Amino acid sequence: MEGSWVVVGPPGGEGRVGATNIGRLRQGKSARGAGVTSWDLRVFAGVVGFMGCLLLVASQLMSAVHQVQFRNGATSVNFRGLQEVKQNLVRKEQAEQIMHERLIQMATLATTKNESDSDNFALWEEPYQQARKWKPCAAKHSLADEEPGENNNGYILISANGGLNQQRVAVCNAVVVAALLNATLVLPRFLYSSVWKDKSQFGDIYQEDYFVNYMKSDVRIVKDLPPHLQSVDFEAIGSQITDNDIMKEAEPSEFIKSALPILRKNHVVHFLGFGNRLGFDSVPVHLQRLRCRCNFHALKFAPEIQKLGSLLVQRLRGVSEMQTEMDKQLFGGNMIDTASGEERTDDAGGPTRYLALHMRFEVDMVAYSLCEFGGGEEERRELHAFRETHFPALATRLRNITVSPEELRSQGRCLLTPEEAGLILSALGYDHRTFMYVAGSQIYGGATRRRPLTRLYPNLVTKEDILSSDELAPIKNFSSRLAALDFIACASSDVFAVTDSGSQLSSLVSGYRVYHGRGRAPTLHPNRKRYAQILSEEGGIEWSGFQKRVRTMVEEYKRVRARPRGRTVYRQPRTPGCMCRAGGDGSVDF
Repeated sequence: MEGSWVVVGPPGGEGRVGATNIGRLRQGKSARGAGVTSWDLRVFAGVVGFMGCLLLVASQLMSAVHQVQFRNGATSVNFRGLQEVKQNLVRKEQAEQIMHERLIQMATLATTKNESDSDNFALWEEPYQQARKWKPCAAKHSLADEEPGENNNGYILISANGGLNQQRVAVCNAVVVAALLNATLVLPRFLYSSVWKDKSQFGDIYQEDYFVNYMKSDVRIVKDLPPHLQSVDFEAIGSQITDNDIMKEAEPSEFIKSALPILRKNHVVHFLGFGNRLGFDSVPVHLQRLRCRCNFHALKFAPEIQKLGSLLVQRLRGVSEMQTEMDKQLFGGNMIDTASGEERTDDAGGPTRYLALHMRFEVDMVAYSLCEFGGGEEERRELHAFRETHFPALATRLRNITVSPEELRSQGRCLLTPEEAGLILSALGYDHRTFMYVAGSQIYGGATRRRPLTRLYPNLVTKEDILSSDELAPIKNFSSRLAALDFIACASSDVFAVTDSGSQLSSLVSGYRVYHGRGRAPTLHPNRKRYAQILSEEGGIEWSGFQKRVRTMVEEYKRVRARPRGRTVYRQPRTPGCMCRAGGDGSVDF
């Protein structure tokens, strides 16, 4: 290739030397006359050749220097670019997404005082002695004399949707419906959810034999349909009932009207979904007791979950012994002995007390709420895209209506952020040394959203921090079994703090603590509507005023009362059939 061996000098090609130019030089010199001898030509050619070699060497040196400079420059540019990217990531990671800067500053000062300002608030105790007068009463089975026989109206089968806690409610409601319709209950099945992505079935989460045997005095329960019904197409014969066929929290009479005729005709009814389809107020006492027997006594977690849960709680407490009534109910005989390990104690030398916080701030909940949480246009775009993908029906409705995030917040319909949860705990008097377990899935916004909470409470842990990856490995791909560990850690905590009263986990854990806590398991429930009002006035409120209003809000929920009308027995079991109230003379009513 021509010129492949020459070196380019200055722009314009003036320093280019090659065969063509040499030929021209030779022609030029011949034209000058015959006075030039052959010796002169050889000398001239030698000089030109020598100069060409010098130029070639010089050009190669210049090229090498140029390449080194280019590479160094590129490396420098790349290094600077990587540095900038890294710095941006660090800045983003270190950023805090704060909505209430002034209150956070005051809370930071309050939580770092040497002593908690807790004179007027019971931080670790149930403040009302009346709570200890309520006793569990559902252990007694409903109809005393004989077990239900096989001669009944047929079989009830449910396929429960949702996650761990929604399915738990469906199981206990199914027990009541089976008793109501005088039917045999087939061990409930759990539907696969694209949200939870868990294929676990009843026996993977609960102890099947214990459940069947405990409830046998009230309802006949079998593990499978008889062979002649196993291949039946329920929908084809008209035996399938979906959530669209029965209203939410329906009265028992609705089941008698809609399901009993089908049961008598086909001897089987399949309830598909079965989410919150049985009400509370119109259920007779003997059936209400069945709900509580199921939820508070019959449903025991599988041994694998019990053992891992006991290990989690022992490490949270820093002790190897499990002694409370709650421990007995949650773990039975599957408590792991860790006496050989180091024990952690509080300042008084006793077991470490810990507060469990259920932080309900996952992206699906945030997107579905339609609220805004201080993330601006980027947050709005993200949540809009999530709704388009995961909640298409909601996204379609939003195209035709206008929603006011401010109005939703004033109505108490917005989730609490980690920052807002931290402000409540700070106002109640929990200082920065508080050991805190956080339950829940991935928090929307990640570290930037969590950081205001961890700034206030650095001793914050999750199950992934307490248990090793090897210990979690058998259940790491099963969201319901992981949720069971959160249930256990929250139920066993010294104080349980709720951020979303509509959450099934919060509801079930709160009720479990009331039922088995013996009046010594306080739960903190904020009123989101009142709290939104308080936060809306933050610009003109001092810390003492904020503290007083938050404490009043929380104390009102902690008052001991029987279950109000319309409320779930799973959260508030102080109701006939579930709990009894002991009088001063030893008598018991309810």
